[in-house]
Amino acid sequence: MLRGFATLPAWPWFASIAGAADAPAMTVDQVLNVMEFEALARAALPPAHFAYLATGVDDDRTVGLNHEAFSHIEIRSRRFIDVSRIDTSARVLGTAWASPIYLSAVSGMRAFHAEGEAAVARAAATRSTQMMLSTGSSVPLESVRQARGAPVWQQLYATDDWRVTEGLVRRAEAAGCPAIVLTVDTNIPRNTETLTRGMRADTRVCTACHIDNSHDMVHRAPMFQGLDVSHVHELSPTNLTWEFLDRLRALVRGKLLVKGIVAGEDAALALGHGIDGIVVSNHGGRAEETLRPSIECLPEVVAAVGGRIPVFLDGGVRRGTDVFKALALGASGVGIGRPQAWGLAAFGQPGVEAVLDILNRELKLIMRQAGTPSIAAIDAAHIVRSAS
Repeated sequence: MLRGFATLPAWPWFASIAGAADAPAMTVDQVLNVMEFEALARAALPPAHFAYLATGVDDDRTVGLNHEAFSHIEIRSRRFIDVSRIDTSARVLGTAWASPIYLSAVSGMRAFHAEGEAAVARAAATRSTQMMLSTGSSVPLESVRQARGAPVWQQLYATDDWRVTEGLVRRAEAAGCPAIVLTVDTNIPRNTETLTRGMRADTRVCTACHIDNSHDMVHRAPMFQGLDVSHVHELSPTNLTWEFLDRLRALVRGKLLVKGIVAGEDAALALGHGIDGIVVSNHGGRAEETLRPSIECLPEVVAAVGGRIPVFLDGGVRRGTDVFKALALGASGVGIGRPQAWGLAAFGQPGVEAVLDILNRELKLIMRQAGTPSIAAIDAAHIVRSAS
C-alpha cells in the first residue's frame, strides 16, 4: 500500500521517480532499461521499505550526483576495428568473470522480496555474476552460497568488538568466501531524511517485519547468529585506524578489500598495509553528503595504486555506458546496488536477471560502437570530459 507516500520528494535528478506510484503494470520482458525498475519497485513496496532503499543523507544530492556525473564523460568511438565478436570476460583477483559487472552488497533484501538474497544469488548463478553479500543479509550466508552454487564475497561491518569481527570473518571463510570486503564509508548516526519521511508515511505495524521492533542489524541479521553481540555499540566503528587494518589483514586468510576509499592518499596508504583491492564507493550516497560522485573519485585512486591491485567502483551505475566509462577510467569491476533491489522488488529473481541482462546488453552495444572488442581494449583514450 502506498497511501501517504506522495509526501516523499520527487528528486529532480531522477525524473522517473515523479509519479512512480502510478507506474503502469508490465511484465519483466517489457522493461526497457534499469531505471524503469525503480518506478516498479516503488509501486510494489511499502513506503518505509522503498524509502530505506532510496534514501541518501541530508538533501540526497550525492545520491543523484553519483549518476549525473557519468553524463559529463563522453565516449570516443574508433573505426575500422573488427567488432564482429564482443568479449566481456575479465580475470579478476585470479578468477574468470563472464562480465565486469558484479552485484554489490545490499542489506536486508527480504524487505524487498520474500526470497531476499537467495533469489539474488540464483540470479547471479544463472548469469555467472560475482556477488558480494552484505553482513546485514536477511538470508544466512550458507544458504546464499548454496543458491549461488559458487563462492560469494563477504562484505564486512567490523563492529567495535574484535571478538565479533573475528567471528564474522571465520564464518565467512568457513563458507568458502574468497574475499572479505571491509566497509569504511558508513559512520553512524546518519541524517536520512528520506527514510524518516517514508517511515512516517507508513501506517503498518513495524513489528510485522522487525521482531521486537528491532532495526539493529546485529540483533536481526543471521550473520551474527551464535555470536555474543552484547558488547557491540557501533556497527561501523568510529575509531578505526590503520592499526585496525593491520590487525584485520593478519586475521583474513584470503583476499582483503577495502570498500569506501575515495581519496588517492588513503588508497596509497591502504596499499602499503597489504590489502588486495579497493572499492571506490560513497555507499550509494547514503553515508555522507560530500557531493563527490564515486566516478569522479575513481581516477585519483587508480593513479595512487598504479595497477598494483585492482580497483572497483560502485555508485550511480544505471547504463552499460556507465560501466564502459568506469572501465575506461581504470576500474577492474563495476558494482550495482539499488538496481538489483529494484529488480528484486518488482519481479523477484527474474527481475535481477533482467537488470543484469540489460546492463550487459548495453555494455556489449557500446563496446561494439566504440570499437573495443574486449574489456582489455577499453582504456582512457576512449573517453573525454564534457566541455559543459
